Amino acid sequence: METLEEFYHHKFNKYPENLHNTIGQFNVFQIENRMRKNKELPIHVRRNFFKIMLFSGENTFRYGNQNIKVSDNTLMFFHPNIPYSYQPLSTKTTGCFCVFKSEFFQSNYKLDLDNLSLFKSPNPPIFKLSKSNYQEAEYLFSKMLQEAQGDYIYKYDLIRNYVSELYFLAMKWTPPENLFQYGDASKRIAMIFTELLEQQFPIQYKSDKIELRLPNEYAKKMFIHVNYLNRCIKKVTGKTTSQHIFERIGTEAKILLKHTDWTISQISETLGFDDLAHFNKFFKKQTGINPTSFKLV
Repeated sequence: METLEEFYHHKFNKYPENLHNTIGQFNVFQIENRMRKNKELPIHVRRNFFKIMLFSGENTFRYGNQNIKVSDNTLMFFHPNIPYSYQPLSTKTTGCFCVFKSEFFQSNYKLDLDNLSLFKSPNPPIFKLSKSNYQEAEYLFSKMLQEAQGDYIYKYDLIRNYVSELYFLAMKWTPPENLFQYGDASKRIAMIFTELLEQQFPIQYKSDKIELRLPNEYAKKMFIHVNYLNRCIKKVTGKTTSQHIFERIGTEAKILLKHTDWTISQISETLGFDDLAHFNKFFKKQTGINPTSFKLV
């Protein structure tokens, strides 16, 4: 995992002055003024900070396990749980980005970033913007830049409002079918199940171990019958409860195999498998390739 301190070191070769005095270590930059001089490919890892990027240009972003080509005007949200990287930026790229730790919203103003529907959608939080939407997002970034350079005593309270507005605008632009609604019991059950599933990830330490691996374990936690849980999940998502569980474990397995130096046996144990043979069989069924081969690709 890359820390915010490491980000500043490799991005700018120095740590901004007085940044430790700021709760959550917030900062905002114009892309064209902070262009990477070298052309090395950024490492595909998780970070310990949030990032929002308003991007104008063309590039390929790797978000989790997806390669996403973006062009023209794009707004992107990056979460510490999801590894990401992108190709070196061209000199024609323009836009802004801001970075901050979760503590930035844990003082007087609390925005629960981990539970925003933006990060629960099946689609990555990457938005191709119309001209008017781009101007709206660009205005918010311009206000952040303006306040960050000023000495107003409450400037970070203003900036929190601008950052929050970007999140809420993005959720407003998210197609309704990609979000869980609260209209009926099945959707509420699906939402609670999804939250319980995601709470077990990411796996950060070898000592971590997921506890809920079977549909009946989730049903017991939710105080409902497993058959009712299965019906609700199938009705809302079109997939079975087991499919959701196995796909999420499979995704985490890919991340750990690619982005840690852990042994396959250690990864198998953190993901709750009794033995390595069981994990190998599971992974090959999910991906069509065994863990050793995937790690070497």
